[in-house]
Formats: sequence, C-alpha cells, structure tokens
Amino acid sequence: MQPFSSTTVSIQRDTRAWQFQAWASFAVAVFLCATGLSWLPGEALDRAFMVMGYVFCLSTAFVLAKFIRDSRQAEGAASRDVPMWRLVVWGSFFTAIGLTGWGLVRMDINDAYKAFLGVSWLFLISSAFTLAKTLRDRHEADLIDARLQGRRAARQEAAASASAA
Repeated sequence: MQPFSSTTVSIQRDTRAWQFQAWASFAVAVFLCATGLSWLPGEALDRAFMVMGYVFCLSTAFVLAKFIRDSRQAEGAASRDVPMWRLVVWGSFFTAIGLTGWGLVRMDINDAYKAFLGVSWLFLISSAFTLAKTLRDRHEADLIDARLQGRRAARQEAAASASAA
C-alpha cells in the first residue's frame, strides 16, 4: 500500500471583483465605440470602414492574446505553431491597427470626434487583452481543479478497492 501524500495544492483564481472589472471595462469600451461609430458623421462608407476596422482590431487582439499565451506555455517544448502562423497573427494585428488608424486619421471629421474614437478604440483593444487574460486564467484554473478532483477520486477508489481486498 502506498503512503498517503497530504500535499496541499493552491489554485490561484482571480477575484470576483477583478472578473467584474474586466467584463465591465470591456462592456464600457464596446458601448463607447458603438456609440461613437453610430453617431459618426460623414459617408456611410466611412462608417462601414470604421466598424469593420474596429471589429478586425478586436478579433485580432483576442487571437494575438491567445497566440502569445500559447507560445509562452510551449517554451521549452516543441512549438505547435509553424512560423507562417506567427506571421499571420502578428501581421493581422498590425494590419488591423494600421488600417483602422489610417482610416481614423484620414476622415474629414472634427478633431475632438477623432480623439473620442481614438481613445475609445485604444480602450477597446486594451480591455480585450485584459478580458482574454482573465478568461484564459479562469480556464486554466478550472483545468487544474478538474485534474485534482480526478486524482482524488482515483485515490479514493484505489483505497476502497485495497481495503476491500
């Protein structure tokens, strides 16, 4: 019979306050961007371009956050990503940022309005990275918790079968 190991494992989780703050910041950023884009003066084509740019930036921010986290976890092990994927991820992010910034700068609108759209856009990108990290941290903590529960159940089952024998 194997000796019982009483190792305490601590799973670090974000506080509910932090999770609320990450979601609230993201929601406020989306609201501010949506408000700014919906009231954007000018041509419908300009509005459509800016909406596509903001959505492209948001999407690539989440992809980049996942890519960076996956790359950090794969350090020391064989990387699962091919070099072309690295180029696609980083290239997409900088293309989205560049095209959206270019579109914002070239628009013929009031400078104060440009500043509002620019700041809300940067807030959106920043809060997307924070939310992606928060969601990934929670997922990893849930995986660790599930593994520990599985090990406990296996130990209990082994102990029960050993005592029955």
